[in-house]
Amino acid sequence: MDFPDQDVDVFGEEYGNNHELEGGTHESSASSSSSSSSTSSSRSSSSSASSSSNGSGGGESSSASGSASSGGGAAGLGVEGGGEEESGEEVENTLNLNSKNYEDYNYNRTRDLFGDDDDDDEVVIVEEDDKDLFGSDNEAYCRTSAISPYPIPVLPVVRNNNNHGGRGGFGRGRWPNDRGGVGILPRPGYPPRQGGYGHGSRFSNGRQDERFVSEFKLSRSEETLSRKVVAFQEPCELAQYSRVEGGDVYFDDRSLRLFKRLISEDVGADLNEGFDTFIEKKELGSEGFGDLLSCIRNRNIPLQNMHFVTFRNNLNKILATAYIRNEPWAMGVHKRNGVVYLDVHKVQERPKSELDRRRCYWGYCFESLATEDPRRADGEGIHHIDTNVEFCAVMKTKLGAHRLLMGAEMDCCDSTDDGRRFYVELKTSRELDYHTEERFEREKLLKFWIQSFLAGVPFIVVGFRDDAGRLVRTERLRTKDITHRVKMKNYWQGGVCLAFADEVLCWLYGTVKENEDYTLHFNPPSNRLELLQASSCPESITCHVEQLQNI
Repeated sequence: MDFPDQDVDVFGEEYGNNHELEGGTHESSASSSSSSSSTSSSRSSSSSASSSSNGSGGGESSSASGSASSGGGAAGLGVEGGGEEESGEEVENTLNLNSKNYEDYNYNRTRDLFGDDDDDDEVVIVEEDDKDLFGSDNEAYCRTSAISPYPIPVLPVVRNNNNHGGRGGFGRGRWPNDRGGVGILPRPGYPPRQGGYGHGSRFSNGRQDERFVSEFKLSRSEETLSRKVVAFQEPCELAQYSRVEGGDVYFDDRSLRLFKRLISEDVGADLNEGFDTFIEKKELGSEGFGDLLSCIRNRNIPLQNMHFVTFRNNLNKILATAYIRNEPWAMGVHKRNGVVYLDVHKVQERPKSELDRRRCYWGYCFESLATEDPRRADGEGIHHIDTNVEFCAVMKTKLGAHRLLMGAEMDCCDSTDDGRRFYVELKTSRELDYHTEERFEREKLLKFWIQSFLAGVPFIVVGFRDDAGRLVRTERLRTKDITHRVKMKNYWQGGVCLAFADEVLCWLYGTVKENEDYTLHFNPPSNRLELLQASSCPESITCHVEQLQNI
């Protein structure tokens, strides 16, 4: 195979036409090639004849040019005469020819693209200047104003009247979509408001109430509160008082009952016994708080260094709100002589049904079963239970930087072998199963722990009953073990409750003013505590302050 023939096929017809446009350099090379040797001339003629027989004009020109260049290359190398060239030299000369022809082809293609075919024209390549678009030499940039002369566009308000939420109105949803399709279910309405039970004017939004003073938002997370370590001082009992049948109050422990250690023998007892004859508890309100203040005056307990005087029940509500946010509560707040008195307020509830009254009685009946009653003979049934009889211990303690003086009702007491007395809490609960165990540990155990921990009660005895009110079993819980029981399940943390109560008390004590009266509300589903201005102070607190001044 002849290499010049291969070059014609590779570069095509256009290569031959462009090659004919070249000047005297190729013509001198052709004349030199024709006078070099007869052998080369005969080879060129044979090649031209071969190209002519194929009918390719461009191929003929390319073949002649190729042979002429080959001859010129031989002359340049000093080859004299018409002898045949070595095959290696022929291949090398052919490769050099191809590279030169490819450069000439690119040059001619550039001339065709950027100019006409005049030999005098030159291709001029303009290089871009490297200018700084934000420099001082750019006049257009320097003349540009820093403030746009055009006004800021205002987009129209997009109003979504469909209230489809995240579904976007597409697809086959639960309610009708934008495309006119019929949903699977009708759009549900708002749940009905229960007037007077945690809603209404009494628990209206504090921002719209003219009595509104301040609020405490429940925005702190459990993780944030768990990092805060709040010290709690072990409660110290200072006084006690008893309320007996008929409502009389004595400043002693005559109403304190003794725990019956053999309570397990009463498993199977009917807690409905005596329901028809029991006396329901009366709501004393501020009168009950007055009994606590009377006991404080009777024992001459100093109040100069106290921050809060309250019943334990009010502290139970505050600590439990760290986790339980579905139960409304309220309390009175009155600051006198630097001491904040937290009065008891009863939140209006729905009327109790017969089943509610019976379940409430089951707790009182279990307390009577679990305590010694000298008036009840062995084997005698339970009857004539007066739920107004109670014993209350007055204790001082310290939560964080707040010194507290509180009254706590105690169910019964027991004693150690060395005669040291301690209190025992008595509780009832429905027998647990797989579905109710988690709620019991999340909510009930939390309330049990708070109530016992604040008063330093070491033991809790729980009586489990069935739906008919029959005692199924009893269980004794150690107060300090409850937190370990729920810690592994990550239900709640006692330290979080203490940290939450510390922040509430700090906010409350720093907000209320001397000789002014307030009401502290928590109204679910609101996520804040609201402090509202009150119109008056209970008479029991007013009389207490006056008597302290006369002492």
